[in-house]
Amino acid sequence: MNKRLLIALSTLLGGLLAAGALHAQSSDMPRTAKGYPDLQGTYTYRTLTPLNRPRELEHLEVLTAEQAQEWADFENLRQNRDLIIDSVGGAGYPPGVISYNNFWYERGIETIADRRTSLIYDPPNGRMPSLNAAGRERAQVRAEDRRLSIGPEGRTLADRCLMSGGAGPPLVPGAYNNNVQIVQTEDHVMILSEMIHRARIIRFDDEHSTRQLKWDGDAIARWDGDTLVIDTEHFYYHDNGRGASARMKLEERITRIDENTLHYDFTIEDPLSWDVSWSAKFPMRRIDDPIYEYACHEGNHGMVGILAGWRRYESEGMNGDGTPKDESP
Repeated sequence: MNKRLLIALSTLLGGLLAAGALHAQSSDMPRTAKGYPDLQGTYTYRTLTPLNRPRELEHLEVLTAEQAQEWADFENLRQNRDLIIDSVGGAGYPPGVISYNNFWYERGIETIADRRTSLIYDPPNGRMPSLNAAGRERAQVRAEDRRLSIGPEGRTLADRCLMSGGAGPPLVPGAYNNNVQIVQTEDHVMILSEMIHRARIIRFDDEHSTRQLKWDGDAIARWDGDTLVIDTEHFYYHDNGRGASARMKLEERITRIDENTLHYDFTIEDPLSWDVSWSAKFPMRRIDDPIYEYACHEGNHGMVGILAGWRRYESEGMNGDGTPKDESP
C-alpha cells in the first residue's frame, strides 16, 4: 500500500476514534440541532448565601458542613418576616418588605453546595469593591433625587417597575422570584426573569449596537466551547441599585454542569463606579414550576401617590416628607 495513503488512512482513523471518544464523553449532554449545548428550561437561583460576605464571616471563605448548617439556621430565623416586630427594624433589615409575611418569600433556605460565604469570589474578600470618587458623587446625586422625589426619574428603577437588582442583568439572588426561563433559537437566546417579568432577547453576534439603547443594555452572545458567553454594554440608565453607571460592561458565562444544573458566573467592569472589576458565581437548578406573571403596581398606581404626596406637602410650605422647613437664615 502507498505509504502516503497509509498515513492518510491512519490519520483519518485516529480522527474518527477521537471524535467517537469525544462524543461518548458528551453524549449525556443535550444539544441543539447545531450541536451546541441545550440550556433550555426553567431554573431557580435562590440561595441563602449572600452576594457579599457578611462581616461576621469575613475571616472564612468556605464553611464546614456544621458551620453552614448553624449559619443557615440562624439566618432562616433572623429573616423570618413573621417574627419581625415593625418597630424594631425597617424595610431594609432583614432584607425584604416588612408588610409581606414569610409565606411570600422564596429566598432559599440553605447555602450553595460548595458552602462559600459569599457569591462574590473576586475580590478575594468576597465583597463588592468600594465606589470610587465618580461612583460616590453619582450615588449622592441619586440619593438626593430620591429624597426629594423630584419626579418619576427621581425614583429608583425598581419603584418604576422597569428593572430589578435581582432579575439582572446580572442575575443576583434576592428575596423572591428567583426564577428564569431560557429559550434558544439558532440566532438568539432569551432569558425571561420572573422578577418584574423581563425578557432579555440576546442575539448571537460579534458586534454591539447603539441604535436603540435599552434598560438592560445591548447584549450579544457567543459560544466559548460549551459555555454560553453573554457580553452586555451600552446601558440606558442613570440609576442602578448596585452603583453601576451606563458605562458598565458585563460578561455572563453559563455552563451546563449536569442534567439539572447550570453554572452562572458574571464579571462587572465599570470605571465610573469601581477602580477594579468584581465577579460572582452560583448554580441555577432546574425546576418544574412555570414562570408566573409579575404584576408591579408601584410604577403605575403607587408612583402617582408618592409624587402627589410630596407635592402637597411642598405646597403647604413643608418638606416633602412632612417635616417643617428650616426657616433659619
